[in-house]
Parts: sequence; C-alpha cells; structure tokens
Amino acid sequence: MEIAVIGNSEFILGFRLAGITKTYAAESDEKVVEQVHKVLDDSTVGILVLNSGDMAKIPPRLRTTLENSVHPTVITLGEQEGGLSMRERIKRSVGVDLWK
Repeated sequence: MEIAVIGNSEFILGFRLAGITKTYAAESDEKVVEQVHKVLDDSTVGILVLNSGDMAKIPPRLRTTLENSVHPTVITLGEQEGGLSMRERIKRSVGVDLWK
C-alpha cells in the first residue's frame, strides 16, 4: 500500500522530500476534487493525506465518503483536524482503540 498526498505545492513539498512519490498538486478547489477522485480510483493507495483546509472545501457528499473511508484511510493535517481526534481516526481505521 502506498501513501498519496493532495494539496498545494508547499503542502506536498515535504512529503516529496520524504520520498513519497504519489503527490498531487492541487491549487484550486476543483483540482482538489479531481485529484481526490483519481486517488480513490487507485487501488494501490492505502493512506490519503489532505490539508484540513482543502478537506473543508470538498463538497459535502464527497467529504462524507472520505470521512467514512477505510481504504484508503484519510488523514487531514493542518490547523483543523476535521473534527476527529487522531485517536478516533486510528480506531476507525484499525478497528480497535489502541489506548485501552
């Protein structure tokens, strides 16, 4: 499984430097949605990383799909974490609460 990152050029730069090859530049809201659909169709992606600001701009129906997605697991990074704590995200993706 691979990690995919979608965001503006500054957001994805650090991931590229870390060796992640599936990075998708998206400078506009429409491009973010287009890239999200592309990643959802890619069966090799296990984790999708998005900027929390971009997640807020995604249409509600697609956002709900991403929030409930297990494959790929969607992680948002940034000022806002999309309403779920990291504990809840891990619990949703793994299926157990690792802090118990």
